[in-house]
Amino acid sequence: MRLLGAIIAGGTSRRFGSDKAMAQIAGRSLLDHARAALVQEVDDLVLCGRTVGGLRCISDRPEPGLGPLGGIAAALADAQARGFDAVVTVPIDVFPLPTDLVTRLGGAGPAVFEVQYLIGLWPAALAGQLDAHLADRHRSLRSWMEATGARRVNDAALGLFNINRRAELDRAMAA
Repeated sequence: MRLLGAIIAGGTSRRFGSDKAMAQIAGRSLLDHARAALVQEVDDLVLCGRTVGGLRCISDRPEPGLGPLGGIAAALADAQARGFDAVVTVPIDVFPLPTDLVTRLGGAGPAVFEVQYLIGLWPAALAGQLDAHLADRHRSLRSWMEATGARRVNDAALGLFNINRRAELDRAMAA
């Protein structure tokens, strides 16, 4: 199975106060941590929703400002156009990401983690369905999970931190 890794990074970091993708944990940015978690599991990698040198970057689809679904839609369309079977998505602001995501997600999608549900495995064939979902003004990731019947995978014991504020970054660094 050909897998495209997609780092979802189109947010504005308002609650964090600065660009959280560049926030440092153990001397590496959150972007570098996300890239490291995916690189061994996927055939190629894209950054969705922003531009950073050294990475293949794609714009959210069909337009910016749609939240995580815009990044997932861009990744699915890119994967389908380039002959990938599925997309593994991770948010820029979850730490630490396991390096065996595909195994944990069961190797077949759609599947998402229960708690950190932006971590998911999505068949590329869903690209058109997500475009239609967005065209119907659905913006909720949960509504997309329901529409696809995404299987939920227990991730509660992984100790993942969702870093939206500086205090959450501090807790992640202390763990």
